Amino acid sequence: MEARDVTSEAPAFAHSREALCPRPHSLEATGLDFFFVADLVLKHLSQQSNQTLALLAQNLCLPGAVLEPVLSGLRKEARIEARGAGAGEHGIRYALTDRGRADALDALAQDGYCGPAPVPLAAYAELIEKQSVSHCSVTARDIRDLFRNTVLDETLIDQLGPAVHSGRALFVYGPPGSGKSYITRQLIRLLNDPVFVPYSILVGGTVVAVFDPEFHHPVRQMAQNPVNLMQGHDPRFQLCDRPEVVTGGELTLDLLDLTFDSDRKQYQAPLQLKASNGMFLIDDLGRQTMPPLSLLNRWIVPMEEKRDFLHLRAGQHFAVPFDMLLVFSTNLNPLELADEAFLRRIGHKIRFSSLESEPYLRLWRQVCEQQGIEDNPEVTHYMMTELYPRQGSALLPCHPRDLLGLVSDYCRYLGQPPELGIDAIRWAWKTYFVQFADER
Repeated sequence: MEARDVTSEAPAFAHSREALCPRPHSLEATGLDFFFVADLVLKHLSQQSNQTLALLAQNLCLPGAVLEPVLSGLRKEARIEARGAGAGEHGIRYALTDRGRADALDALAQDGYCGPAPVPLAAYAELIEKQSVSHCSVTARDIRDLFRNTVLDETLIDQLGPAVHSGRALFVYGPPGSGKSYITRQLIRLLNDPVFVPYSILVGGTVVAVFDPEFHHPVRQMAQNPVNLMQGHDPRFQLCDRPEVVTGGELTLDLLDLTFDSDRKQYQAPLQLKASNGMFLIDDLGRQTMPPLSLLNRWIVPMEEKRDFLHLRAGQHFAVPFDMLLVFSTNLNPLELADEAFLRRIGHKIRFSSLESEPYLRLWRQVCEQQGIEDNPEVTHYMMTELYPRQGSALLPCHPRDLLGLVSDYCRYLGQPPELGIDAIRWAWKTYFVQFADER
């Protein structure tokens, strides 16, 4: 995904955002101690030797003024050595000594993480609160602008808007094809201000990787000088669009806890932590391999206390912020998935249903235009008065896209431009709907 451009923002607004995570001016300001940063430097030099201060600052996402005293200490301990600048380079290069190489291997054996410097858990929790989804203001105009080109019942709009504005969990239910997945995935666009996402967080002495390019999409901004101490935000954070995490039938309980790669000796954050300050959509609730109640019970404490509890392999438990727009979506009856006590904890429950004739035909004409097919009133009349009554099917929002897509397939097969005719819609209908003909 292409990075969104925020380089044209007013300087005052950019400065106020950077104040959320100011650039550290000393090692103490990072919240990290000398020994941790020293081990991280050794790991980086074991992966790539002969790095300059500028390159180390870029790789560790720490300003040069923060790294200089660490490098000086490592040289005094004879764990790294300084070498002259290479051709076309500026500044001395740093490399491991034999002692430093042994210490780097020992550090990697204990924790295999070798990336940007992490952010302490306490600092991370404080930032999540400052960027909370509950601080996002969603007005009636915002949500109507979002769905101005979408055929959507006014009742649904008036339910979805307050739900997003509240920042509370949302339960969406209704028959398959009623537009739940499409509509709910648009809601993240109401949370349109970017947020800072750390590359990783530090829990005790253990690093947990958080940044995931699948969910975290950086916005384009002015480049920062990795060595300059006085400008920009803390480079251990990446400015991103608010994350959108969507999962369905593949979701298992272990994906909601820390995962540990025993080969690389690294921890990876669970899905809900990657969704912090954004949206987490659990689609097709009830289709997972685990019992639905087990999954729902996993969310009771986080929803009520706004914090989640995770644990490391050594047994250490710790709390992390639980801040996101949590959306459950299902085709099943909610009362078959959870009891009323659980459903009461979800403030907003919204039912999607089939369409009436007028909005259905409006959607049909809209999809015709999108797919470059001229609407044929004779064909739509035949469909509405003959095919639908005979099929006994509800008018679902997914039908126009699917049926007209099949019409296009049929016409292309015949070597013709897409055209809505009686034969084409009959073929599409027979292909799309499951037919149980009486053999007699």
